Amino acid sequence: MWNEDRVVALVGRPNVGKSRLFNRLAGRRIAIVHDQPGVTRDVNSTEVEDGAYQLLDTGGLGLQVEMSEKELVAAAEDQVFFAIEAATLVCFVVDGRQGCVPMDETLASDLRRYGKKTILVINKVDQGGMEPIEDDFSHLGFDCVVLVSAEHGYNISELQRIIKKILGPAPLVEKEPDVRRTKLCFIGRPNVGKSSMCNALLKNERLVVSDVPGTTRDCVEQDLEYISDKGGEHWYFRLFDTAGVRRNAKLSSSVEYFSTVRSRRAMEFADVVFIVLDARDGVTKQDKALMAEVNEAGKATAVIVNKWDYALETFEEEPLKGYESEFEFRDAFVKAVRKELFALPSSPIIFASAKTGFNLAEVLKVARAIDVRCEKKLPTPKLNQVMEQLLRKREPRYIDNKRFKIYYSVHVGARPFKIKIFCNRATKLEESYRRYLEKGLSEAFGLEGCPITFELIGKTVRYAQPTKGKK
Repeated sequence: MWNEDRVVALVGRPNVGKSRLFNRLAGRRIAIVHDQPGVTRDVNSTEVEDGAYQLLDTGGLGLQVEMSEKELVAAAEDQVFFAIEAATLVCFVVDGRQGCVPMDETLASDLRRYGKKTILVINKVDQGGMEPIEDDFSHLGFDCVVLVSAEHGYNISELQRIIKKILGPAPLVEKEPDVRRTKLCFIGRPNVGKSSMCNALLKNERLVVSDVPGTTRDCVEQDLEYISDKGGEHWYFRLFDTAGVRRNAKLSSSVEYFSTVRSRRAMEFADVVFIVLDARDGVTKQDKALMAEVNEAGKATAVIVNKWDYALETFEEEPLKGYESEFEFRDAFVKAVRKELFALPSSPIIFASAKTGFNLAEVLKVARAIDVRCEKKLPTPKLNQVMEQLLRKREPRYIDNKRFKIYYSVHVGARPFKIKIFCNRATKLEESYRRYLEKGLSEAFGLEGCPITFELIGKTVRYAQPTKGKK
């Protein structure tokens, strides 16, 4: 939770170095840094120095239509003004190389209107002799001015000192007990509604939402506490809203490339990954590629079919041809998804709508259930009994005149479930049979959505040693 009296917002026009300064003050790389104006669109936030204050990095004001669609500009600016409203202290960042420009004067006027405490931060002072540049900004009327270089670290410690001085000593508050948060990562193609889904779960407009594909550039984290409707148990989550992931061949810029890298990194850190589909499109080639990446990462997985409100509205007016009801259509949709994402035999499929709020609570319930299932222990006797039953029910086919045999299995790891299998030939387990065993184990132990991997230990081949003196 934020301390509302200790929030510092970085504000300024595009490409003045706010995100680089954000990373400097945070002490780690969080925001994407790039020379292209308008890279930051959502409001990034982080605690600085163990809660000394909350730092906000905002999208650049003054984006031009040729840089981005008009709606996106308005949405990004809304986020900046949200940050100003939330801020105790504003760091107004300007470009020392370019000097004062008309947009800086406009923003300075807006900041005075808000009446917030403001530090004028003149960035990109990368070499000696640039100090006189301060005079170029003196008419803006800010008493507190700091010259820094976010890129090279010049004078950052002085800025930190001034921030702390203005905020005053941090109040002593009783530290909340540490709780484990289930990390949920929402991935999918651009414009399937990942940010809308996160906003709906958070019940605010924390993230920029737009119909323009590729709106989210950074991976945005936000904590969520949910009180279950059964027993009033508190569930703690951390949501990761990611940029839409495209195939590498379609990445049009280095910004998109780094956005995609961060999205995949967020997926690797997640406890549960939700693949978000658009109900109007069904499963696409890119969705299949994402599924393959999730499988390779060994992540617990569920599918959200977003924008299901379109299907509900359609059936209210007139049922789709060939289907008697929305439930019948939904059943057919599930079968189609499982057929296309054949590597996903047991993961839950949730039909929801971020727009209307339909079935959103189910997303958190499924996430919680999967996370709990991932901690199960598979008893060795029961595991071997199930394996034996699966082998009898469907025997592996002969390969090179030999059939794959399992002698013994043991559960040796979690997240993903790791099963060590002692077998006759480690190289002869076909992919289709592997999936059959995974599905069988998932059904037998109730591991829906949990990844299962096999470590095969083949039988050692012993060769007879030649007798001495004989060839």
